[in-house]
Amino acid sequence: MQTTIPGFSRRSFLTGAAAAIAATALRPISARAAAPGAAPSKKLGFAIVGIGTLSKGQILPGIMQAKYCKPVAIVTGHPDQNKALAGQYGIDSKNIYTYDNYDDISKNPDIDVVYIVLPNDMHPEYTIRAAKAGKHVLCEKPMATKVADCEAMIAACKTAGKQLMIAYRQQYEPLTRQCIQVARDQNTMGKLLEITAEAGFAVGARSTPDNYWRLNKKQAGGGSIMDMGIYALQAIRYLSGEEPISVSAVSFTPPNNPQFSQVEQTMNVQLAFASGMLGSILTSYGFGCNRARANGERAVLDLEPLQQYTGNQAYVTQRRQRQQLTYTPVHHFANEMDEFALAITNNKPIMTPGEEGLRDMKILLAALESASSGKTIKLA
Repeated sequence: MQTTIPGFSRRSFLTGAAAAIAATALRPISARAAAPGAAPSKKLGFAIVGIGTLSKGQILPGIMQAKYCKPVAIVTGHPDQNKALAGQYGIDSKNIYTYDNYDDISKNPDIDVVYIVLPNDMHPEYTIRAAKAGKHVLCEKPMATKVADCEAMIAACKTAGKQLMIAYRQQYEPLTRQCIQVARDQNTMGKLLEITAEAGFAVGARSTPDNYWRLNKKQAGGGSIMDMGIYALQAIRYLSGEEPISVSAVSFTPPNNPQFSQVEQTMNVQLAFASGMLGSILTSYGFGCNRARANGERAVLDLEPLQQYTGNQAYVTQRRQRQQLTYTPVHHFANEMDEFALAITNNKPIMTPGEEGLRDMKILLAALESASSGKTIKLA
């Protein structure tokens, strides 16, 4: 049975939503979708770079559900193995590229967008080369492993006159958007005091830095904080619309465990904000966790699960009454790609440009520095 929350009326919700939208010009993370515009005259062609679990399990199936996008090429280190996969998605065998002939995408007018789905340290090179080839870029998160690389990616796309979007899929799906509106609605939540977010999973027992890039420091840039921790960091930032001013972190790595010889297993990060709000991140490769809670003066917003591909849920509790937020589910990756296609077609700003990935990178690296030094790191 669904209850009605006192203070959580249609009027208060719409008031909060309007306030959040009006504030987007001042806040780095928007609570709204890209401005509507004309649909593309044809579906934009996407080249998927990196044919691993995410591409096979989510991105390629997702693009088949998109309104404004279609797969036209893949880039893979195993072209023979992926020939059947390409055919399954209607991709001509001549559009199967390798990393050796990647730059030939510049000669293919069917490719409008390159979607980078590679280990983190490879994002800069393949983003910059795509921009030089005259293609727009959608890049998986985290954007890179270094601040300088993020800045180089942004500069390359600007020089080429191409859009760069970071694949923060949750900001493009309806439940997250609704949660942003609720969290920023002071009629419902009051002043936000604290947000806690958790994201993690247990890595496989056979995974090592040699066979699993997420455990390899060079490829990943860090452990759980650079992978799952970004979901928690994003939740705190997009729910509040605020930026942290300092970072303090501690990490744990099991002793004498070859899996974690290069990166941390678990990390706890404390964020301080100028408003007085506090943020707390828990992330791990040792156990599963997947939730967030925003505590306001008047209400609590719970998100659990927080970041699954399907089945995420959210609840508002106010005056001991709990109400579930309702929404119509969408395929996260289909929505994400469609919004990018609309932004490109209409030359409109996007919600998650390269600058958004750069902000996260600065905070993530500050967390790693704090955990290593034992010091609180001030953010500019």
